[in-house]
Amino acid sequence: MHLIQTDDFESVKSKYIDVIENTPDIEKTARWEYGKHPTDESLRAYIDRGEMYVLTDGEEIAGMAVIMMYQEDEYLGIPWKDNLTNDEVATVHLLAVCPDHRGKSLGVRILEEAMEIALRNGKKVLRLEVLKSNLPAQRMYDRAGFVFRGEQRLYAENTGMMDFLYYEKIPADISYKEG
Repeated sequence: MHLIQTDDFESVKSKYIDVIENTPDIEKTARWEYGKHPTDESLRAYIDRGEMYVLTDGEEIAGMAVIMMYQEDEYLGIPWKDNLTNDEVATVHLLAVCPDHRGKSLGVRILEEAMEIALRNGKKVLRLEVLKSNLPAQRMYDRAGFVFRGEQRLYAENTGMMDFLYYEKIPADISYKEG
């Protein structure tokens, strides 16, 4: 298994739809609804910018994530361990493990690969945000060695006003807990 970039929009789109249709309570935890979040436009933009990665099992996509080589301004209000500029940070978005590949700690594997990609690109830390209602993702981030750093209420098109939790992983703490 390895993490690769892809330009295969239809395959990535169908995998996100599969995740949304086959994840119990996704409308409550992650608030994903294809067409609202993610959208065709957002997936195409991530692919065009070289930010969409897939984890494969043979020829089959087992999981995917967006890995950006910067953080957006919304991250600035969090009390991070280190005060870094937006371009010193990588961020993870839209992390998903395909239903047929769950139960194999692939989410943690994707996060490990994301950290390696961030380090190869000269980034000092890997950060992400998650809805406060998404307890399964929070447990995975804990298993992957991410540290909770703060919370803020923000407006997002697909959720309205919601509470988001922010996590980071610093390269010196690269090991993860099996779970």
